[in-house]
Amino acid sequence: MDDVGQKDGPEHGGITIRAARIQDVAKLADVSTATVSRALATPERVSPEARARVLEAIAKTGYVPNPAARTLRSQKTYMVLVVLPDLSNTFFSKILRGIEETLFEAGYGMIISDLDGSPEKEAHFAAFTAAGRVDGAILLNGHLFGQSREGEGQPARITIPLVALCEAIPAADIPQIEIDNRTAACRMTQHLASLGHRRIAYVSGPASNSLERDRFQGFKDGLETAGLPFDPALVLPGDYTIEAGVRAGRELVARSTRPTAVFCTSDEMAIGLMRTLFSAGLRVPEDISVAGFDDIEFAAVAEPPLTTMHQPRRELGQAAASVLIDLLQGRPSPKLIRLETELVIRDSVAAL
Repeated sequence: MDDVGQKDGPEHGGITIRAARIQDVAKLADVSTATVSRALATPERVSPEARARVLEAIAKTGYVPNPAARTLRSQKTYMVLVVLPDLSNTFFSKILRGIEETLFEAGYGMIISDLDGSPEKEAHFAAFTAAGRVDGAILLNGHLFGQSREGEGQPARITIPLVALCEAIPAADIPQIEIDNRTAACRMTQHLASLGHRRIAYVSGPASNSLERDRFQGFKDGLETAGLPFDPALVLPGDYTIEAGVRAGRELVARSTRPTAVFCTSDEMAIGLMRTLFSAGLRVPEDISVAGFDDIEFAAVAEPPLTTMHQPRRELGQAAASVLIDLLQGRPSPKLIRLETELVIRDSVAAL
């Protein structure tokens, strides 16, 4: 009779139970203990068949790896920090999924840092990272620890690999994973103009955000290409939130002369703006066409469904995690990866 789990531990009903060991997993999976270790730490170095047998043996034996011992032997934590500016923003959901599933396949876990505009939180996670509590970090906050978005200030001394995702950090010599925000915004503006719209309003993101700077320039590019003048009075401030869309909607409702179309630089703002227009008795798109940016989950089920620029969010997360894994494992990685966007046409926009 196999003695796995029957000695060297506390007694239960006269039978002594011990915790399963790595040797038990190796025997059941018919592999070496080194293969078991690799299947857990660096699964890409193990064949899919061998890894499947190891995982099945782990499930049958109840083996629990000792993370402390693993970290001590390798001087690695097998954890990655993902830095977000605002976890409540639904835009990040698919990005986080893409990051997590890619890290998991490579044997890494994920810690989420939600900065939420707090200098105290940023200082905490900067110290956390500098102390080697994680092996690498993916930055979606648009700046290095210790610096502003404009690159001002002294960056924290962090020696682990870093990757910038979505919001570029131009002054940082680290890989950047992004879309072409300027071209995407230009394409949406041209689409609205091609439908006969001549007074196109623009609801912006935060002025300090590099995404906003690129999208705003793309908006102006689109107007110029369509032969339309740029009117500063048609630019409304925003911050990518539903509340900002509500505020922009209220301002437009109060105007005697309104635009025929509004380009919001996030779907959340577009949804908030549409709700405000409906409350004022205006129809979308019959009275005002509304377009967004991102293609979040709610865009397709909004009323009416939202015309928007689709970002491949899951793929962006996967690409950032893959680049970071390459850096962690000493493989070369590209300095820039730019994924394609797609114009998604739905019912919130109509021709004049």
